[in-house]
Amino acid sequence: MVYVGSVVEYVEQGKFICGVVVEIGANRLRIFNQNGRELNLPGARMVHCSESRLPSALSRDEQRRLLQESDLRRRELSEQVEVAMVWQLAVAETEQFFTPVFLAELNFGGAVDDDQVASFLRAVFNDRLYFRYKDRRIMVHSVEVVEQIKARLEKERLREALLAEGAQRLKTLFAPTPVSATVSVPTSTSAFASASPLAPFHPSSSLHSSTSVAALVAADSEIWPERERCLNILRDHYLLANDAGESELARELLRRAGLTRPHDVFHLLVRAGVWRPDENVHLKRAEIAVEFSPEELAVAEACRQPDPVALLAEGRRDLRQLPVMTIDGSSTRDLDDALHLERQGDNFLVGIHIADVAHYIKPDSVLFRAAISRVTSLYFPEGSVPMLPPRLAEDLCSLVVGKDRPAMSFLVSLTPGGDIIGSKIVTSVVKVQRRLDYDQVQELLTTDRDLRDLLALSHALRKRRLAAGALLLPIPDVNIKLDDAGNPVVNLEDVDLPARLLVSEMMVLANMVAAEYTAQQQAAGLFRTQDDPYQRLIQGYDCDILTLWRQRKQLKPGQLVTRAGRHSGVGAASYTTVTSPIRRLLDLVMQYQIQALRADKGALFNEFEMLDFVGAIKTTQGRVNQVRRDRQRYWLLRYLAPRVGSAVNALVVECNPRRITVVLTDCLLEADLPPGRGMDIQLGEVISIKIAKVDPLDGLLRLEW
Repeated sequence: MVYVGSVVEYVEQGKFICGVVVEIGANRLRIFNQNGRELNLPGARMVHCSESRLPSALSRDEQRRLLQESDLRRRELSEQVEVAMVWQLAVAETEQFFTPVFLAELNFGGAVDDDQVASFLRAVFNDRLYFRYKDRRIMVHSVEVVEQIKARLEKERLREALLAEGAQRLKTLFAPTPVSATVSVPTSTSAFASASPLAPFHPSSSLHSSTSVAALVAADSEIWPERERCLNILRDHYLLANDAGESELARELLRRAGLTRPHDVFHLLVRAGVWRPDENVHLKRAEIAVEFSPEELAVAEACRQPDPVALLAEGRRDLRQLPVMTIDGSSTRDLDDALHLERQGDNFLVGIHIADVAHYIKPDSVLFRAAISRVTSLYFPEGSVPMLPPRLAEDLCSLVVGKDRPAMSFLVSLTPGGDIIGSKIVTSVVKVQRRLDYDQVQELLTTDRDLRDLLALSHALRKRRLAAGALLLPIPDVNIKLDDAGNPVVNLEDVDLPARLLVSEMMVLANMVAAEYTAQQQAAGLFRTQDDPYQRLIQGYDCDILTLWRQRKQLKPGQLVTRAGRHSGVGAASYTTVTSPIRRLLDLVMQYQIQALRADKGALFNEFEMLDFVGAIKTTQGRVNQVRRDRQRYWLLRYLAPRVGSAVNALVVECNPRRITVVLTDCLLEADLPPGRGMDIQLGEVISIKIAKVDPLDGLLRLEW
């Protein structure tokens, strides 16, 4: 029972406080505590009430002195409490709940006074392992619960240790480094760091070739064992935010280290040697597979050079004697298409030869599943992410000059005016005689008759497509390359250069033939369709940038479907793509389907299986396209960053009272700026504006007048 004069204890901010009851209410006690404060204490907060009482005649100072003496005695006595020993005795009993007096007697070995009982309660509160105070009684934890609590407490201890040391180490790591100690890290590479964006970082698998970085990492790991884990936690948090497995721990680590700006983690990981200064975080966030698994690489390495005798025994047509040539970029290594031309009286036979990837990769194989997970190859200024392992993409499947290669050949007979007289799709064996790049083709067009005739046919084919309603948007390609210092160099390239036109029209021709053949067989396929634009601004051919830009805004999105339909942009009744099976899943699937149909085996994939491919391609392609856009913007902003404060030319492509949209003429990057006061800006006008702010990591570009 509680009386006026009773000494009670309660907990406030983790500390035990002694107080004397001066008044008793319905649900509250009015107490005077050891600190000289008088307050109302809810009954539920009282932990212990002494049997003895203080005399009412005592002054407040005397009461306070006695309360402080009680507090001191109880603190000293609590150090004599052997909680583990009492628990071992209590846990052997059948009861689960005990009075504080009973357990205190077990500890002190006999009858106990108020201070001893209170001291035992203090020990129980300070020890979270063996007992739990509940409703004025003490619950004994079972052996199983104690083990669980031990594990939790150890986890908390390790977490706190990691946070304490990690925060200090991160502060040191992030601090400016003297110039003499700065590590040089390359910014360009042709490969990527890890098989998965979230794969654990190991210094030995880092992209950085500098031995200084490796030595620095090794030395740091010796004195900071949790280095790797801390950096992995921060990396995952930077990439995935709240979806990361230990995002809460990452936030606390950063808070303690004082690294609270949006991209502090990025710069920290660069300083730590985990990432390059221009790390492709867009690719990592998309969680697109970058490296191939050991199993996938082993399967690819087990593939062998094709035996032409065995290939011909399969019923392939021997086309090795034909003057087949590849035309591609000078740095291209995955050559999946080639051309040749034959004259047939006044007409022509064009051969469009596509690498037969299906010869090496079978449906449901390990490498086919790898292709499904990737959907396409990715190309960046700093390197590429292939859909297939290099052993296949750059060697066995690639149409390398002088090598016998299995192919799927589209043999199309054309009139000089581009009319299709007939076409055949055959499996073949080819041997490329010449490898040409676009610059070489440009130089040879005046002297090489085959190239000249192919170009004339390409012009005729394009003319026919335009007549069929094709909508061409020859917006220049924005090419970004890195110099020796890793800085971006940007140039615009005309997509309608004769050499490029020659190749592109022949590829479109093969794709149209493939789509028409599949549709005629009434087989399911992967067809590309597109409805007419919302508004058509271009009739025929137009290369005015403003018109092209505005027309692009009016396009309806293309669709990927399993049955043939019209593609307004191409100007085709049916359309697919088959010419890049090394780098596109869609083309590889269509190669399988067409070869099965040509062999009179029926469709390899039914409608439902094709719908599954549509779903896989759409899901991954959306992420891939976003990565491409984000990464191109990043490099263009890196290109513009040194020019902050400088004037640049921009084409006005949209005007309204709230904003003006412009396209920077040297890199075709679109941006908005506020209307100029008192300025009469016209659509299509080239104006001079100032670059006010650039942040590549944020994708930010701010322009000013």
